[in-house]
Amino acid sequence: MPWKIAGINFDHFHMGDLLRMAHEHPDAEIVGIADEQPARMVETAARLGIRSDRVYAEIEPCLIETQPDVVILCPAAARHAEWTERVAPFGVHILMEKPFAASLAEADRMIAAMAPTGRQLAINWPLAWVPSHVKAHCLVEAGAIGTVREVHFYDGNRGPLWHGADKIEKEPTAAEKDASWFYKRAEGGGSLLDYLGYGTTLGTWYHGGRKPVEVMAMWDRPAGLEVDEHSITVARYEVGLSKFETRWGTYTDPWTHQPQPKCGFVIVGTDGTLASYDYEPTVRLQNREHPEGIDLPAPPLEAPFANPVQYFLHCLETGQPVTGPLGLEISRIGQQICDTAFLSAEQGRALPLVGG
Repeated sequence: MPWKIAGINFDHFHMGDLLRMAHEHPDAEIVGIADEQPARMVETAARLGIRSDRVYAEIEPCLIETQPDVVILCPAAARHAEWTERVAPFGVHILMEKPFAASLAEADRMIAAMAPTGRQLAINWPLAWVPSHVKAHCLVEAGAIGTVREVHFYDGNRGPLWHGADKIEKEPTAAEKDASWFYKRAEGGGSLLDYLGYGTTLGTWYHGGRKPVEVMAMWDRPAGLEVDEHSITVARYEVGLSKFETRWGTYTDPWTHQPQPKCGFVIVGTDGTLASYDYEPTVRLQNREHPEGIDLPAPPLEAPFANPVQYFLHCLETGQPVTGPLGLEISRIGQQICDTAFLSAEQGRALPLVGG
């Protein structure tokens, strides 16, 4: 029997991408989609051929009538805990689109809500499915650069409203910007909360699960905006410093043309360095054997490890726990760094890691 999947809450346009992955999976069936603003579902329903009787304007009837095995959730960042608590009692596995949450306290509420159900919760980070970043982790694990001492991350895009599902380009209006949760402080908006979790979560993955001891951050909030469009976070580990920079307003989007600075990661180890940039087909390795540096191919990912839906269903089918960036342990550390960075930016001083 196919896995029954429902997509609930279309706050984040990544819902369209995730439902397409479910639609393409040979062992999955989309049994329902639901959003309290039905207009937000029209485009995805049409594109994927989802029947009208599987489109719901109310959440609970969708869950009761379709009885999904897995729910994909894409609410605004500040509402992740609320929506997990709302959906978890229906006994479903949950794939939550990034970030983990808007705060560590909310992330822990999500974990607590899922604990009595015996179901799995996974946090999807789209950069975790970029072949170059996966290749970089394989090289780190193989000891190609020794022990990781620094992770440098720069990432973002022209802005969250300049594209939709599957990176279809759009040009936002001022009214759309004013109405979007991305630009509302209370909803968890801003470039720091949108993109920092990518860097800190994958950075924790590259650091082998190591936590920093201190974090300092600064952000830029343009006049007239409630949220930042640029942030820089420095995390001090026992082995050295790592830097995570987020930017809305890059000159180009990295999936079309890499801006300058390039979006992606540079990883420095005791015996070499790696450069892994978003959507590029190679990873640059520099070590004692190749001090001049060489480009190594980053092959396309293969099923069931090519996208989050494949991976999550594979874990459920085999009874394996979700690990890596999608796993709760790594994602929670990434959230700790984000929380500390947010407080540091507000207070203007370095702080010890929130949550220890």
